[in-house]
Amino acid sequence: AGQRVVAVSAGGDHSLALTADGAVWSWGDGDDGRLGHGNREWQLQPKKIEAFAGQRVVAVSAGGDHSLALTADGAVWSWGDGDDGRLGHGNREWQLQPKKIEAFAGQRVVA
Repeated sequence: AGQRVVAVSAGGDHSLALTADGAVWSWGDGDDGRLGHGNREWQLQPKKIEAFAGQRVVAVSAGGDHSLALTADGAVWSWGDGDDGRLGHGNREWQLQPKKIEAFAGQRVVA
């Protein structure tokens, strides 16, 4: 059965889709881990980001070299190229899979 897409976001070299069941799919250039699949490989077709299993994502955004997601519980997640601190984890490291931004702990972020 197909997935009903409810939102999309296009980065410079990759794309994200959010489906009605709260899953996130990504495809394109996987450099810097921006696709969130735990590697740096290209995906020529949409692939579900398994790191969000058990989470309901409500919004996504694809940046140039990184990606962001907002889950139903108000948490913000980021992954990809951490240069310039853009991932919000207090460092410049790459994240090959989505990681919760702890600076928002105790806060409820809304889209």
